[in-house]
Amino acid sequence: MKLPNTPDLWLSTFPRPAEDDHKYRRGHSVIMGANNYTGATRLAAEACSRVGSGLVTVLSEAQADVYRATLPADIMVRADSLRDINRPTAILAGPGGCDEIAAEAICSSDPGLAVVLDADAIRLCAELSHTSRIITPHFAEFERYFGRTGASLSNAAQDVANAQGVTVVLKGPTTWIAGPDGRLAESHHASPYLAKAGTGDVLAGLVTGLVAQGMPAFEASCAGVWLHGEASLRVGPGLIPQDLTAELRPVLKDLLG
Repeated sequence: MKLPNTPDLWLSTFPRPAEDDHKYRRGHSVIMGANNYTGATRLAAEACSRVGSGLVTVLSEAQADVYRATLPADIMVRADSLRDINRPTAILAGPGGCDEIAAEAICSSDPGLAVVLDADAIRLCAELSHTSRIITPHFAEFERYFGRTGASLSNAAQDVANAQGVTVVLKGPTTWIAGPDGRLAESHHASPYLAKAGTGDVLAGLVTGLVAQGMPAFEASCAGVWLHGEASLRVGPGLIPQDLTAELRPVLKDLLG
Protein backbone atom coordinates (compact mmCIF):
# COMPACT_ATOMS: atom_id res chain seq x y z
CA MET A 1 0.00 0.00 0.00
CA LYS A 2 1.27 3.47 -0.91
CA LEU A 3 1.25 5.79 2.09
CA PRO A 4 1.16 9.59 1.80
CA ASN A 5 4.27 11.06 3.40
CA THR A 6 2.70 13.37 5.97
CA PRO A 7 3.85 14.01 9.55
CA ASP A 8 1.16 11.62 10.80
CA LEU A 9 3.29 8.81 9.38
CA TRP A 10 6.40 9.52 11.46
CA LEU A 11 5.90 12.33 13.97
CA SER A 12 5.45 9.96 16.94
CA THR A 13 9.03 8.71 16.41
CA PHE A 14 10.58 12.13 15.76
CA PRO A 15 13.42 12.78 18.25
CA ARG A 16 12.80 15.35 20.95
CA PRO A 17 15.48 15.99 23.60
CA ALA A 18 14.61 15.23 27.22
CA GLU A 19 15.38 17.73 29.95
CA ASP A 20 18.34 15.66 31.15
CA ASP A 21 19.77 14.85 27.70
CA HIS A 22 23.35 15.51 26.72
CA LYS A 23 25.05 15.70 23.35
CA TYR A 24 25.95 12.02 23.10
CA ARG A 25 22.37 10.95 23.77
CA ARG A 26 21.35 13.10 20.82
CA GLY A 27 23.58 11.10 18.51
CA HIS A 28 26.99 11.47 16.93
CA SER A 29 26.98 11.71 13.13
CA VAL A 30 30.19 11.05 11.23
CA ILE A 31 30.39 12.37 7.68
CA MET A 32 33.08 11.08 5.39
CA GLY A 33 34.52 14.24 3.88
CA ALA A 34 34.90 14.51 0.11
CA ASN A 35 38.35 15.22 -1.27
CA ASN A 36 37.23 17.34 -4.23
CA TYR A 37 33.65 18.59 -3.92
CA THR A 38 34.01 19.77 -0.34
CA GLY A 39 30.94 22.02 -0.59
CA ALA A 40 28.69 18.97 -0.79
CA THR A 41 30.08 17.61 2.47
CA ARG A 42 29.64 21.00 4.10
CA LEU A 43 25.98 21.21 3.04
CA ALA A 44 25.30 17.76 4.46
CA ALA A 45 27.11 18.47 7.73
CA GLU A 46 25.26 21.72 8.39
CA ALA A 47 21.87 20.12 7.72
CA CYS A 48 22.76 17.21 9.97
CA SER A 49 23.61 19.56 12.82
CA ARG A 50 20.53 21.73 12.30
CA VAL A 51 18.15 18.78 12.49
CA GLY A 52 19.45 17.96 15.95
CA SER A 53 22.38 15.54 15.90
CA GLY A 54 24.18 16.14 19.19
CA LEU A 55 27.61 15.97 17.56
CA VAL A 56 28.64 16.14 13.93
CA THR A 57 32.15 15.19 12.86
CA VAL A 58 33.56 15.53 9.35
CA LEU A 59 36.31 12.99 8.82
CA SER A 60 38.93 13.91 6.20
CA GLU A 61 42.67 13.47 6.14
CA ALA A 62 43.23 15.13 2.77
CA GLN A 63 41.06 18.22 3.27
CA ALA A 64 40.92 18.68 7.04
CA ASP A 65 42.32 22.21 6.83
CA VAL A 66 39.69 23.22 4.27
CA TYR A 67 36.89 21.90 6.44
CA ARG A 68 38.24 23.57 9.58
CA ALA A 69 38.34 26.88 7.75
CA THR A 70 34.88 26.68 6.21
CA LEU A 71 32.54 24.71 8.47
CA PRO A 72 30.53 26.31 11.29
CA ALA A 73 32.18 26.21 14.69
CA ASP A 74 29.88 23.53 16.10
CA ILE A 75 31.01 20.90 13.57
CA MET A 76 34.15 18.98 14.48
CA VAL A 77 36.80 18.02 11.93
CA ARG A 78 39.06 15.01 12.35
CA ALA A 79 41.96 13.86 10.19
CA ASP A 80 42.46 10.43 11.76
CA SER A 81 40.42 7.24 11.33
CA LEU A 82 36.84 6.21 11.89
CA ARG A 83 38.04 3.82 14.61
CA ASP A 84 39.20 6.82 16.66
CA ILE A 85 35.83 8.58 16.69
CA ASN A 86 34.16 8.64 20.10
CA ARG A 87 30.71 6.98 20.32
CA PRO A 88 29.44 7.43 16.75
CA THR A 89 25.86 6.43 16.00
CA ALA A 90 25.54 7.09 12.24
CA ILE A 91 27.79 7.42 9.21
CA LEU A 92 27.09 9.35 6.01
CA ALA A 93 29.13 8.83 2.85
CA GLY A 94 28.72 10.11 -0.68
CA PRO A 95 28.08 13.86 -0.66
CA GLY A 96 30.90 15.14 -2.86
CA GLY A 97 32.34 11.66 -3.42
CA CYS A 98 33.47 8.58 -1.53
CA ASP A 99 37.01 7.36 -2.21
CA GLU A 100 38.28 3.84 -1.56
CA ILE A 101 39.84 4.76 1.79
CA ALA A 102 36.47 5.97 3.06
CA ALA A 103 34.75 2.94 1.54
CA GLU A 104 37.08 0.52 3.33
CA ALA A 105 36.54 2.33 6.63
CA ILE A 106 32.76 2.07 6.30
CA CYS A 107 32.86 -1.60 5.30
CA SER A 108 34.93 -2.44 8.39
CA SER A 109 32.90 -0.28 10.80
CA ASP A 110 30.61 -1.49 13.58
CA PRO A 111 27.53 -3.09 11.96
CA GLY A 112 25.44 -1.57 14.75
CA LEU A 113 25.94 1.89 13.27
CA ALA A 114 23.32 3.37 10.97
CA VAL A 115 24.71 4.06 7.51
CA VAL A 116 23.41 6.52 4.93
CA LEU A 117 24.80 6.18 1.39
CA ASP A 118 24.42 8.93 -1.17
CA ALA A 119 25.77 9.41 -4.73
CA ASP A 120 28.76 7.17 -5.53
CA ALA A 121 28.78 5.63 -2.03
CA ILE A 122 25.60 3.76 -3.04
CA ARG A 123 27.95 1.26 -4.71
CA LEU A 124 28.75 -0.08 -1.23
CA CYS A 125 25.17 -1.06 -0.45
CA ALA A 126 25.48 -4.80 -1.06
CA GLU A 127 28.84 -5.04 0.73
CA LEU A 128 27.60 -3.84 4.11
CA SER A 129 26.14 -5.95 6.90
CA HIS A 130 24.89 -2.98 8.92
CA THR A 131 21.37 -3.48 10.21
CA SER A 132 20.22 0.06 9.43
CA ARG A 133 21.12 1.17 5.88
CA ILE A 134 19.59 3.96 3.82
CA ILE A 135 20.37 4.86 0.21
CA THR A 136 19.34 8.17 -1.38
CA PRO A 137 19.71 7.89 -5.18
CA HIS A 138 18.19 10.07 -7.83
CA PHE A 139 16.86 8.33 -10.95
CA ALA A 140 20.19 8.14 -12.82
CA GLU A 141 22.08 6.85 -9.79
CA PHE A 142 19.41 4.25 -9.15
CA GLU A 143 19.70 2.88 -12.69
CA ARG A 144 23.51 2.99 -12.56
CA TYR A 145 23.67 0.72 -9.52
CA PHE A 146 20.49 -1.36 -9.76
CA GLY A 147 19.53 -1.46 -13.45
CA ARG A 148 16.58 -0.06 -15.36
CA THR A 149 13.55 0.90 -13.33
CA GLY A 150 10.92 -0.11 -15.88
CA ALA A 151 7.53 1.55 -15.95
CA SER A 152 7.06 1.84 -12.19
CA LEU A 153 9.56 3.75 -10.05
CA SER A 154 7.72 2.73 -6.90
CA ASN A 155 7.96 -0.97 -7.75
CA ALA A 156 11.64 -0.61 -8.60
CA ALA A 157 12.36 1.11 -5.28
CA GLN A 158 10.45 -1.55 -3.37
CA ASP A 159 12.19 -4.39 -5.20
CA VAL A 160 15.63 -3.03 -4.24
CA ALA A 161 14.54 -2.40 -0.65
CA ASN A 162 13.35 -6.01 -0.37
CA ALA A 163 16.35 -7.55 -2.14
CA GLN A 164 19.03 -5.50 -0.37
CA GLY A 165 17.38 -5.12 3.05
CA VAL A 166 17.74 -1.34 2.90
CA THR A 167 15.54 1.72 3.01
CA VAL A 168 15.45 3.37 -0.42
CA VAL A 169 14.83 7.09 -0.96
CA LEU A 170 14.36 7.39 -4.72
CA LYS A 171 14.43 11.14 -5.37
CA GLY A 172 12.48 12.90 -8.10
CA PRO A 173 9.34 14.99 -8.80
CA THR A 174 7.65 12.25 -6.81
CA THR A 175 9.99 10.84 -4.18
CA TRP A 176 9.46 7.23 -3.17
CA ILE A 177 10.53 5.91 0.22
CA ALA A 178 10.58 2.13 0.35
CA GLY A 179 11.34 0.06 3.44
CA PRO A 180 12.63 -3.51 3.54
CA ASP A 181 9.49 -4.46 5.49
CA GLY A 182 7.27 -3.62 2.50
CA ARG A 183 6.18 -0.14 3.51
CA LEU A 184 6.10 2.42 0.71
CA ALA A 185 5.53 6.17 1.02
CA GLU A 186 5.21 8.75 -1.72
CA SER A 187 5.92 12.45 -1.47
CA HIS A 188 4.89 15.30 -3.77
CA HIS A 189 5.52 17.83 -1.01
CA ALA A 190 8.36 19.81 -2.59
CA SER A 191 9.22 22.77 -4.79
CA PRO A 192 10.50 22.37 -8.36
CA TYR A 193 13.27 24.78 -7.34
CA LEU A 194 14.90 21.81 -5.60
CA ALA A 195 16.21 20.80 -9.03
CA LYS A 196 19.59 22.29 -8.22
CA ALA A 197 23.01 20.90 -7.35
CA GLY A 198 23.55 20.49 -3.62
CA THR A 199 19.95 20.03 -2.49
CA GLY A 200 20.39 16.25 -2.34
CA ASP A 201 23.37 16.70 -0.02
CA VAL A 202 21.13 18.64 2.36
CA LEU A 203 18.58 15.80 2.30
CA ALA A 204 21.26 13.20 3.04
CA GLY A 205 22.41 15.27 6.01
CA LEU A 206 18.87 15.56 7.35
CA VAL A 207 18.25 11.82 7.17
CA THR A 208 21.60 11.09 8.82
CA GLY A 209 20.96 13.51 11.66
CA LEU A 210 17.61 11.85 12.37
CA VAL A 211 18.84 8.24 12.35
CA ALA A 212 21.81 9.32 14.48
CA GLN A 213 19.28 10.35 17.14
CA GLY A 214 17.66 6.92 17.07
CA MET A 215 14.81 7.48 14.64
CA PRO A 216 14.05 4.28 12.68
CA ALA A 217 15.38 4.25 9.12
CA PHE A 218 12.05 4.34 7.27
CA GLU A 219 10.57 7.04 9.49
CA ALA A 220 13.79 9.10 9.41
CA SER A 221 13.82 8.92 5.63
CA CYS A 222 10.20 10.02 5.38
CA ALA A 223 10.73 12.83 7.88
CA GLY A 224 13.87 14.03 6.11
CA VAL A 225 12.07 14.13 2.78
CA TRP A 226 9.13 16.05 4.26
CA LEU A 227 11.34 18.60 6.07
CA HIS A 228 13.38 19.09 2.91
CA GLY A 229 10.25 19.63 0.84
CA GLU A 230 8.58 21.92 3.36
CA ALA A 231 11.68 24.12 3.58
CA SER A 232 11.85 24.30 -0.22
CA LEU A 233 8.22 25.38 -0.49
CA ARG A 234 8.76 28.14 2.06
CA VAL A 235 11.87 29.43 0.27
CA GLY A 236 10.39 29.27 -3.26
CA PRO A 237 12.02 31.05 -6.21
CA GLY A 238 15.69 31.88 -5.92
CA LEU A 239 16.36 28.83 -3.76
CA ILE A 240 19.95 27.74 -3.21
CA PRO A 241 20.81 24.72 -1.03
CA GLN A 242 22.04 26.83 1.88
CA ASP A 243 18.55 28.36 2.14
CA LEU A 244 17.09 24.98 3.07
CA THR A 245 19.20 24.64 6.20
CA ALA A 246 18.43 28.20 7.24
CA GLU A 247 14.70 27.56 6.78
CA LEU A 248 14.74 24.40 8.91
CA ARG A 249 14.57 26.30 12.19
CA PRO A 250 11.08 27.77 11.64
CA VAL A 251 9.93 24.52 10.00
CA LEU A 252 10.99 22.50 13.06
CA LYS A 253 9.48 25.05 15.42
CA ASP A 254 6.12 24.82 13.67
CA LEU A 255 6.28 21.03 13.47
CA LEU A 256 7.21 20.41 17.09
CA GLY A 257 5.43 23.31 18.74
